[in-house]
Parts: sequence; C-alpha cells; structure tokens
Amino acid sequence: MELTIKYFGMLAEVTKCGEEKLDCTAKTIEELLDFLFVKYPDLKGKEFKVAQGQEFVSLEAPLAETELVLLPPFSGG
Repeated sequence: MELTIKYFGMLAEVTKCGEEKLDCTAKTIEELLDFLFVKYPDLKGKEFKVAQGQEFVSLEAPLAETELVLLPPFSGG
C-alpha cells in the first residue's frame, strides 16, 4: 500500500522531510512504526502521536487510511 506520511516539529527534523510517500506492507500502526524506526533509527524513543483520518490512533489500530500524520507533543500558552 502506498502511504503518505507527514512529519511535524522535531519529527520533521529527525526524518529531514515534512512529508514522504512510502510503499509499505504494514497492516497496523505498530507495524508501520517498526518500519519507520528501521528507516529512521533516531525516531525511536521520541514522543509523538499518530493521526489517521484526522483522529489519533493506538498502536493496535489497523492501517485504514493512506495518509498518516506524526505529531510531537504540543506546548502552548
């Protein structure tokens, strides 16, 4: 499945891109993250959430969308 992954904040710095297209056979969010951790070892250990279909999803969630967003923690004021 071809996926579009969008990275924000420090995650874009780690991956050195804001968005990329990947061909991946992952079936769950966890499998996708395992794939990304191999591609970007510095991503492992970073705190972030994954959004799919404009909703945050758990690691066990199936890949149901072709666009995912990785978001670091927000700080605000």
